[in-house]
Amino acid sequence: MSELLFKQFELTRGSFLKNIEVITAEQAIVQPEGFNNNIHWHIGHVLTVTEQFMMGFPKKSNHLPANYIELFGNGTRPSEWTGDVPSVDVLRDQMKAQLGRIKEVPTSMLDEKLKKPFLGLETFGELANMALFHEAYHLGQIHAMRKLVK
Repeated sequence: MSELLFKQFELTRGSFLKNIEVITAEQAIVQPEGFNNNIHWHIGHVLTVTEQFMMGFPKKSNHLPANYIELFGNGTRPSEWTGDVPSVDVLRDQMKAQLGRIKEVPTSMLDEKLKKPFLGLETFGELANMALFHEAYHLGQIHAMRKLVK
């Protein structure tokens, strides 16, 4: 089962990266009518939330800058961005590196109980599945937005 989970991370992240490879910087910052954010934000959001779920960011992981929580965390939006915002290219490279770190997670961790249940999830493996669901959801948002910003 754990092999399937990590293969799903490769498949989902591979698809995510393929979709964002063809997006221009101009397209990434367009916020289509009816959407709360832009593609740039979705990319950073998936990166940040996956790092939180899988690596314990910001307390247990220093692979991403601490300000990513303020830029891409839940409830944030690009219209409120201040300071240095990483480019889509930087975020894409960080997503590639993150996949490598995810693949290094020991399979034994998947059965570990969370200190406190999160959204009804009780084990790290369940949280990893939620990270996959979350990434696929935002990939769908990006796919829809790409059609509108072309």
